[in-house]
Amino acid sequence: MGAHQIDKIRNVALAGHASAGKTTLGEAILHKAGLATRMGSVDDGTSLLDYDEESRERQHSVDSNLFHIEHDGHLLNFIDTPGMPDYCGTAIAALGAVETAAIVVSAAAGIGVNTRRMFNIAKDHGLARMIIIARIDAENVQLGDILNSIKETFGHECHPINLPTGGGQGVIDCLENDSGQADVLDVAECHTALIDAIVETDDELMEQYMETGSIAPEQLAPAIGGAVASGHVIPVLFASARGDVGLKELLDAIVKYAPSPAVGKQRVLVTGEGEQARETPLEAQADGDFVAQVFKITTDPKSNIKYSVARVHSGALTAEGQVFAGGERKGQRPGHLLKLHGAEHAEIDSGSAGDLIAFVKLDFQIGDVLYAKAGEGKIDLPKTPTPMYALALEPKARGDVEKISGALQRFAEEDPCFEFIRDAETNELVMRGLGDLHLTVMQSKMKRYFKVEMDTKPPKIPYRETISGAAKYVEYTHKKQTGGAGQFARVFIDMEPNERGAGYEFIDKIFGGSIDQPFRPSVDKGIKAQIRRGVIAGYPVVDVKVSLVDGKTHPVDSKDIAFQIAGRKVFRKAFMQCKPILLEPVVNVEVTVPTEFMGDITRDIAGKRGQIQGQDMLPGNQTVVHAQVPLAEVAGYASQLKSVTGGQGSYMMELSHYDVVPPNIQQQIAAQFKAKDEEDE
Repeated sequence: MGAHQIDKIRNVALAGHASAGKTTLGEAILHKAGLATRMGSVDDGTSLLDYDEESRERQHSVDSNLFHIEHDGHLLNFIDTPGMPDYCGTAIAALGAVETAAIVVSAAAGIGVNTRRMFNIAKDHGLARMIIIARIDAENVQLGDILNSIKETFGHECHPINLPTGGGQGVIDCLENDSGQADVLDVAECHTALIDAIVETDDELMEQYMETGSIAPEQLAPAIGGAVASGHVIPVLFASARGDVGLKELLDAIVKYAPSPAVGKQRVLVTGEGEQARETPLEAQADGDFVAQVFKITTDPKSNIKYSVARVHSGALTAEGQVFAGGERKGQRPGHLLKLHGAEHAEIDSGSAGDLIAFVKLDFQIGDVLYAKAGEGKIDLPKTPTPMYALALEPKARGDVEKISGALQRFAEEDPCFEFIRDAETNELVMRGLGDLHLTVMQSKMKRYFKVEMDTKPPKIPYRETISGAAKYVEYTHKKQTGGAGQFARVFIDMEPNERGAGYEFIDKIFGGSIDQPFRPSVDKGIKAQIRRGVIAGYPVVDVKVSLVDGKTHPVDSKDIAFQIAGRKVFRKAFMQCKPILLEPVVNVEVTVPTEFMGDITRDIAGKRGQIQGQDMLPGNQTVVHAQVPLAEVAGYASQLKSVTGGQGSYMMELSHYDVVPPNIQQQIAAQFKAKDEEDE
């Protein structure tokens, strides 16, 4: 495939809720374009786009996939994105590479949770949006209700570009026709409303329209792209992928309505930080400096080859050139530049502004800005949710630890909403994602591709220990006689709470030589060791102030280890005298549900020791509940919310602060720690 002029390129992400028909629509487009001898199917595992074993087995996309076609002299780059909320990380990242988000809505199922999310993220990121009502030939569909729901949810900027006709066997264009028969709505009214919306974005056209009452199609055409790019017009189209209804009209509309890289969302390169930050708009010009951004990482499970997919924002690059990741001083030679097409990879001579290209075997990360010479800066990608659903991992075979680490590293590179850490406090290997299904797929991939299995369990909640009272002149004497030189250390400390968030503070208040100067840091060292281990429940101690006020040394038996031990012991003794308390992490939670579930959600949150902070009513009969809840109560909230709402709810969590654990719960946690401590001894 040769290079295309920038104004002949269209980049479109197919987005929406699961089972809306995005992948089926993609398969139909490939078949319509003559790039597939028959239309692939998600249900029977013959999909060309869901080519990985995980997607085929589950019969839904678990990752985004690219394909492209030629239509009417234009290059149409598509990204088919997963619709399950658990996989939305790669779907959101895909929006950073396109000018248009085509939101697919199933005529049978209506608007889903992820439909709203992807539409709003695309809007916030400044993308043009189109809405495709798919599966219009399904049984018992109420297309009028669907259209009303779309306008109510997404705004009156939504205008039908075509309408179904003949009982869903065809579509009629509402821009070209000012009359005609349709299954729903009135063609003439839609025609007038559409022209009114388009001319509102152009003063000259508006003036002419007001004077003459009509606009010639050739005059209207240049204004259409601008109206869609600005969000003033959101085209709504009807299609049936399996019935081959509206597919050509959809592709024609993408060419006509979807903005090219030259007029669509313009990315901005930001260099420097704070007051020194400088913004440089990136012009989609083939003769500019090469600037691209990686938005997808994928690895072929059979060959283990890594592909980095990037959107070229400016300039051009050949396979013989050099490419530098932002901030790097050493370039990498591409060797090969590719266009990904499902599971197939076509080699190209160069990648130019506006196009989506792939690098093979190069070490890049999602979000990396790429240059043809050393450079720095960042380009904002749409914000992804923070992964809060966590599982602790334990390999079934001791020799699998290294394999598991390699697998987790790969998954974290490929999915911006997946992460893993080795928790230093709990000594657990913990992976985090967006929900139970997300992490289940990761475990399945690990078994399938890396041949390793593991046990999982909820990770330990990262509690903290602190105090609410003070103690003065607490003493501990350490004596140990072994026949030769013994051990001796005597220390006195004062302990009091420190300011919340201030951490641990050690103050040497000894005047004179009651403890020799070299041994005083040993007391501090011993206290720090005990702080890491905790006192009442085995969690790190925070926000305490310890003053070393007195003590005694022995000219022969006093030594570093003796004062470390004395420091640990006196800290434990004083801590128990200072009204010890446990602190727990509290998270901000935003739960989005259909309004009929609001009462169930608020009652459930109250039962989890949560506090409702407020509620927002959204279009489309949706409510957002804002709350603060202890993390321990919502560690497995994804599956609970799915159960309560029948899969219609979504949520986001972020750490807010630490707060005091109620006494009864603190007693339970402390009792479990004491029992374990005694068992270990």
